[in-house]
Amino acid sequence: MDYNLDQACAVLERTPRVLQSLLSGLPPGWTTCNEGPATWSPFDVIGHLIDGEETDWIPRARIILEHGEARPFTPFDRFRHARLNHGRPLEELLERFASQRFSNLAALRGWHLTPADLARTGIHPELGRVTLAQHLATWVAHDLDHIGQTVRVMAKQYAQAAGPWRAYLRVLQ
Repeated sequence: MDYNLDQACAVLERTPRVLQSLLSGLPPGWTTCNEGPATWSPFDVIGHLIDGEETDWIPRARIILEHGEARPFTPFDRFRHARLNHGRPLEELLERFASQRFSNLAALRGWHLTPADLARTGIHPELGRVTLAQHLATWVAHDLDHIGQTVRVMAKQYAQAAGPWRAYLRVLQ
């Protein structure tokens, strides 16, 4: 499927509600669990998504639109959330994520991007030349990836308790 702004926004605007519905009000055992050392909990995922809202998706799109390849993207700190969110309540992070996503989607829609805009390029510090369409499509896939990660991490908390049914549950493999 080619990138389509309306279809992308339909997913992007749902992500905060999906994660709020899934995580809000759960005991910490569900939201702070992970898959072992150097892996992320659902709490960590929300912090990481907030970082993306603040320093990745819209800021990098602006770089492409305003500077093109003349100004490479600032490297993204994938672990910034761990420093910034330690000790904060999950409910606060969920609200912050929803608010930032709402603002970012308003900005994105307000640009009234044309096919020529979507074809514009910027320079990623690791990947090299990327188009705005690729960057924005990655935003959608990134959301879906982290929703899947959150569900997988939570499901694995019952891997042993599921007993022999584990063989039928891909999420527990």
